[in-house]
Amino acid sequence: MAERHPRPYDSVLELIGGTPMVRLHSVTDGSKTPVYAKCEFMGPGGSIKDRIGLAMIEAAEAEGSLKPGGTVVEATGGNTGLALAMAASLKGYKCICTMPDKMSSEKVKLLRAFGAEVVITPTAVPPDHPDHYLQKARSITAETPGAVMADQFYNPANPNAHYATTGREIWEQSEGRVTHFVASAGTGGTITGVGRYLKEHNPDVRIVGVDPEGSLIAPYFNTGEMIEGHPYKVEGIGNDKIPGTLDLDVVDEFRSAGDGVAFRMARRVSREEGLFAGGSAGLLVHAAVEVAREIEDPDAFVVTLVCDWGERYLSKAYDDDWMRENGFLERARPRSVLEAVRSKKSRVSTLVTVEPTTPVRMALSAITAHDIGQLPVVRDHECVGSLTESRLMAQIIEDPGLLDKPVEAVMAAPFPVLDSHVDAEEVRPLLARDNAACLVRDGEALVGILTRYDVVQALTG
Repeated sequence: MAERHPRPYDSVLELIGGTPMVRLHSVTDGSKTPVYAKCEFMGPGGSIKDRIGLAMIEAAEAEGSLKPGGTVVEATGGNTGLALAMAASLKGYKCICTMPDKMSSEKVKLLRAFGAEVVITPTAVPPDHPDHYLQKARSITAETPGAVMADQFYNPANPNAHYATTGREIWEQSEGRVTHFVASAGTGGTITGVGRYLKEHNPDVRIVGVDPEGSLIAPYFNTGEMIEGHPYKVEGIGNDKIPGTLDLDVVDEFRSAGDGVAFRMARRVSREEGLFAGGSAGLLVHAAVEVAREIEDPDAFVVTLVCDWGERYLSKAYDDDWMRENGFLERARPRSVLEAVRSKKSRVSTLVTVEPTTPVRMALSAITAHDIGQLPVVRDHECVGSLTESRLMAQIIEDPGLLDKPVEAVMAAPFPVLDSHVDAEEVRPLLARDNAACLVRDGEALVGILTRYDVVQALTG
């Protein structure tokens, strides 16, 4: 096997481009059509934006607008800013990035790690609002001496970089066999540049655009109408305007898919293909698999992108709590309170109870002998009161004479009782209040108890 890097490089910038292409297997769910992913996360900055960051800086240098000691400003979802910051740090420029507040905290930290100044702006503002991240970048550029705005949404260096590198690489790596290219449009640079290159070499190559639901690009392409978009969670793709770098004439069709579809597929790509994908890649792979299954042609050749590295989304797409809170991850099959009782790790196999007439001394002995903190008081299969170790001890210390009195003289309110089929999740709000435990009834019999300790133990694994 030939050496991949037979000689040392002069700088990290020489590592940009030349990313590998990998065939997907498991996530294609048996499709006869091969689907390939170009692994853009393997660039030095970890995303496809490495290509345009350097290209836009070099274009500004060539035209003389960016001079030594100058400042590069950009409105970014994070990855373009990182690519600019990486190139700027090597070339001696300052970098300022504006970023919507929906972006992951990992991206903000990465930008600052590369020396960029980060200005966070609100997501839910219209495109012409002064606090919109694009308008904020423009105002910073105007107010900063020696600053230029990379302006990825309108800079021709963006699609030109993909025409010269990404498109050529896909053509060569597929040996000219590529039949479908599936990409999104954030700035429009990738789908435009790659689309132009592939169409020039084979007009029959089909360029498929993918948009997150809430973006207006796909609706505009399909209807010609400018709708009002709505917020979505996938980062770095879609838009609330039509970018100047997007050439819709090279696109054959546009599809849309939701956030949940994107994030769930990203997790599948990571777990089943070993490619640590972000949410945008999840959306693209989902669409590419859709296309492949519609074609069902083993001679076709579908190419899409893994745009960046999944580690940037550990607090979002790869956080189960965040996924559930946003409705993107279904809970496992609900567990009943009876199942919760049976799964408890306890040396007490049956429910320990006392009757209202039981002497307090005997109740305390039961608590001690069984090492339990709560004791239901039961009469005729009904919970009529409760004892807790801490409260009972305090009462006895205050009045030792209680030891020979019946339990009904000191018992507190009865524990709540839940039928055996009730979802175990309903226990938590009950125990968050004044209840130390809940009882579980199966038919007429009280069969178990769930305490605060049980709930906390389940939450902490």
